[in-house]
Amino acid sequence: MFGKNAPAANHFDTLISSKAEIVGDIHFSGGLHIDGRVHGNIIADDDSKAVLRISDKGRVEGEVSVPHLVVNGTIVGDVHSCEHLELAAKAVVKGNIFYNTVEMVMGAQVDGRLEHRYKSSGKGGEKPVMPKKVTREKPSPLSVDAPDTKVLNKPEPKAMPQAAPQPIVDKKQG
Repeated sequence: MFGKNAPAANHFDTLISSKAEIVGDIHFSGGLHIDGRVHGNIIADDDSKAVLRISDKGRVEGEVSVPHLVVNGTIVGDVHSCEHLELAAKAVVKGNIFYNTVEMVMGAQVDGRLEHRYKSSGKGGEKPVMPKKVTREKPSPLSVDAPDTKVLNKPEPKAMPQAAPQPIVDKKQG
């Protein structure tokens, strides 16, 4: 929107509609636009120029770790943006923000610390590494196709407990 450093912000590969609610972590590259609700962490793939845009109807409850971020909705959780962060007029962030460059429009709210953590390394330099707090690791491409792959965090089936036979007592006797 306002930034000159952000990649083309008009192309988004994925849209989460205002009628959608996602529970779980999202791993992505490219562009992601959120109008709905996400309960989980949002993580951009390493070495991507990913852009996340959260509209004024969008809400994220979890940690966000992306290079380019435009917020006009609500984030409840820490934010890591190693390239460019834009907080529009209706943005509400309840958590700490770790950034390289930040734009903040009048009306944006931050309930947490702003910490300049990621430094630009100039042209051709390596991008800083951002933390990737995840609830569950992204499966590798091989594990999806492999038939012998064991599902992570899947509980083993439990045997049903058998009740001990109870003696029949006649209350009229004795």
